[in-house]
Amino acid sequence: MAIVGFNFTKILVEKKSGINGKVDIKNNISVKNVESADLPLGTVKNKALKFSFEFNSEYSPSMGQILFNGELLYMGEPSRQDEILKNWKKSKEVPKDVMSDVLNTILMRCNVQALVLSRDVNLPPPIPLPKVQR
Repeated sequence: MAIVGFNFTKILVEKKSGINGKVDIKNNISVKNVESADLPLGTVKNKALKFSFEFNSEYSPSMGQILFNGELLYMGEPSRQDEILKNWKKSKEVPKDVMSDVLNTILMRCNVQALVLSRDVNLPPPIPLPKVQR
């Protein structure tokens, strides 16, 4: 089982107001859909699972937002993929081992991008950064 593709379909970064006092940042990630996808490799068509996701960093008071939508391709044993897809359609659940791989990849890619974009529009970083103590 491996993650073989990742792409953003929507990137939104918005600064609505300046920083006044304490800023609270809520990060949220959700898998919106799981579906089967064809993945042509050379002359062979392989099956993969396409996970559609949303990552949102909401700044409050309402001073800004960072939002990503995207897709991640997950490839593995066909019978396991069929089982995952069947469970998703039935109960919107994915096995923990697969979901942890998916969410960790999404978090890694989105946090890095959100950090760069927050700097570009002068918002506080959405993740805590290390600091040197005096």
